[in-house]
Amino acid sequence: MMSSRNLLLSVAAACFAVLGAAMYLQHGLDLLPCPLCVIQRYLFLAVAVACLAGAAAGKPKLGAGLGLLAALGGLGVAGKHLYVLAHPGLSCGIDPMETMLNKIVTAEYLPFMFRADGLCEDATMPFFGLSIPQWSLVCFGLFALATLWLLARRK
Repeated sequence: MMSSRNLLLSVAAACFAVLGAAMYLQHGLDLLPCPLCVIQRYLFLAVAVACLAGAAAGKPKLGAGLGLLAALGGLGVAGKHLYVLAHPGLSCGIDPMETMLNKIVTAEYLPFMFRADGLCEDATMPFFGLSIPQWSLVCFGLFALATLWLLARRK
């Protein structure tokens, strides 16, 4: 059976892999992230940091609990992104949320990762049969299940 620490480290590594894929999509394929994409990036980073902190501090339940909260938030944002894609009249384009996101310190100092310049409607290009928000929903769901399992299991 996998130890709690190894599971947390695996989830964190998977989150960083997802962020790496996002960087490839942005810089390799020129797909600019929309505000909802950037929020999902923050939440993937939050899951990873929570899991790393839980593994490093020797408190796997705390790390899994915080990671679960971030993953559930990610499920909500990815669901909202899919709702926007399903209803073409809606948009998350240039609005106050984008302006606010681009004024956060991380967006100013790491614009290559956290600057929102794209439109939500541009995220429809399929990769292996699913759109980007659908993949994000799947990943957040898997991370939520992994952290929930860690919280529910006994020592």
